[in-house]
Amino acid sequence: MNPHPPSSTLASLAYLGALRKTVQRPYNYAYEPPASAPWQNYVCDERKLPVEDGRTSRAALSVHAGGFALFDAPSPLRDFNDPARIVRDYYPAVAELALHASGATRAYVFDHLVRQVAPETRQLGFGGVARGQAAAANGCVHNDYTEASALARLPLVLGDALATAEGKRYAILNIWRPVRGPVLDTPLAVCDARTVDVRDFVVAEVRYPRRTGLIYLSRFSAQHRWTYFSAMDVDEALVFKQYDSQHGGVARFTPHAAFRHPDAPADVPPRISIEARCLVVYD
Repeated sequence: MNPHPPSSTLASLAYLGALRKTVQRPYNYAYEPPASAPWQNYVCDERKLPVEDGRTSRAALSVHAGGFALFDAPSPLRDFNDPARIVRDYYPAVAELALHASGATRAYVFDHLVRQVAPETRQLGFGGVARGQAAAANGCVHNDYTEASALARLPLVLGDALATAEGKRYAILNIWRPVRGPVLDTPLAVCDARTVDVRDFVVAEVRYPRRTGLIYLSRFSAQHRWTYFSAMDVDEALVFKQYDSQHGGVARFTPHAAFRHPDAPADVPPRISIEARCLVVYD
């Protein structure tokens, strides 16, 4: 008997499990941790779950309904090795797509990260960066912002323009695309925001060399419904919402995680992708 519908694949997703030290909030290091410190202080709760191929769905996808949508979005940039060129040549296209996807009136791209699956092991963890290596794919179910960290992000992004956004709705979007395609080995799965309860979330730390950020990790829920888009290519972009200041009627958080595709060819090149974060304001 087929364990999952033909339009889906059975994938292993890593939720938050038990903490190694219950007195601490969960944490992950985003860089090689100090001597004797573990990369994370919790164990993962691995679940095998059906992940639907969004290309086969007849449901209308929207960042405001389920929290995500796929767009045909040719990139003006092909070489993502130069951070300065990414900011100069790629950020404007990201901002334009974010406005189109969200219906907002202003967009501020403030961050990006190029990830590469390690070709030797293809292991998935939190995606921390070991010395001399690129950031790996993140296999832990998480949301990039909490209520508190999204509020703290607003003045960091807007700076002197903060007063122009006071009292206005804003949102933070992630724009994810392959640098090399099609992606067959380690696609990104997104959880339908309508199946998520904020009580599933646990505030966790991401420890960087000079600061500590806050994200949500997620406990498993049988209500969660997962989607990916098969064989995403370089001229496509997945836009998903990480925060919305509006508390009703829209998706607010979209948990996500990479997964090892069980049907990936053994010799497929490891996935390389870029994710850009964009804050949008509704005037």
